[in-house]
This record gives sequence, C-alpha cells and structure tokens, in this order.
Amino acid sequence: MASPEQMLQTMIANLPEKTGKALDEWLVLCCQRNYSKHGEYLKWLKTEHGVSHGFANLISSKALDAKNGEPKDDPLTLQYSGAKAALKPIYDQLITHITNLGSDVDIAVKKSYVSLRRNKQFAIIQASTKTRVDLGLQLPELESKGRLETSGSFNKMVSHRIRLESLDDIDCELIDYLELSYDRN
Repeated sequence: MASPEQMLQTMIANLPEKTGKALDEWLVLCCQRNYSKHGEYLKWLKTEHGVSHGFANLISSKALDAKNGEPKDDPLTLQYSGAKAALKPIYDQLITHITNLGSDVDIAVKKSYVSLRRNKQFAIIQASTKTRVDLGLQLPELESKGRLETSGSFNKMVSHRIRLESLDDIDCELIDYLELSYDRN
C-alpha cells in the first residue's frame, strides 16, 4: 500500500495530465489571485478551471503554503523550498518513473535526500544545489562514462551520480540506468 507521501507525489505527478498544468504552473496562477483563504482558491479552481475537488484541494493547500512562505516541517517540503523550489518538478517526474518500476519500491524521505529501496537501497534523490538535483545510483559494476559519473564525495551509499538541471535531463538513458539499478538491487 502506498504511503500518504507517495500518494501525494502521485497526485502532483498526475496534475499535468488531469488538469492541463503542472503544480508550479498552477502556483504561478494562484499567486496572481489576491486570495487569503483555502476555500477561495478551491472555488476558483473548480468553477473557473474545472479542476476536480481532490486536485483543487491539493493546489489550494500548496498555494497557501507558498503565499505564506512557510514550508511545512516535513523533510521533503523543506528540501524543495526557498531557492530549491523550482527543482520540485524534477523530483516529481523522477518519482513518477520510480513508482512505475514496481510495487515493491520503498520511498523513504530523509532530512536531506530521498532514499529509494527495494531489497536494499538502489538510488537516492537529492536537491544538491539551487539549480541541480542529483540522482545517485547503486551500479558498482559499471564504469563511469558520459553523464554517469562516480559518486565521489556526493554520497558514499551509491556508486554513481547523474546530475539533473531540467526535466529534459530525465530521458531514456537515465530511465535505463534507473531500471538497471532497481533490477540489480
């Protein structure tokens, strides 16, 4: 059974398909409204944009969090707040691909990164800088080549790292490496 955090991430990842816009796009539109209450956003999203109640509720909550500048105390929200907030769509897209690998994926949010486990840890996701998310993979049998680099000082719990600066960096090659790490661990 999926955890509440996994369900939230699935909803966020499904926003573009179900509503026509990603969360960050909705937040830009919400910022243009002069609302201060959850219900105001909810009504506007449902009546003006035809967003279903569940997705409108999610967008409304995130819009108020952003407006108040108060990230919740959960580690994932804190990891992708402030200067790193623009990186959240990269994380969301990675999680979508990862949850499609199999129902046995365990997503564990730590203080500064997210651990992805099956039988053992096969990957980590970390917002390393304000412009980059690092995907760490456990593939010790592979040589470093191209964008698959040795993890070095990034994290000793994985063998390799791939640097991601935009959604375009999540391509077939990256998904192949992710699947390989999943299959071998």
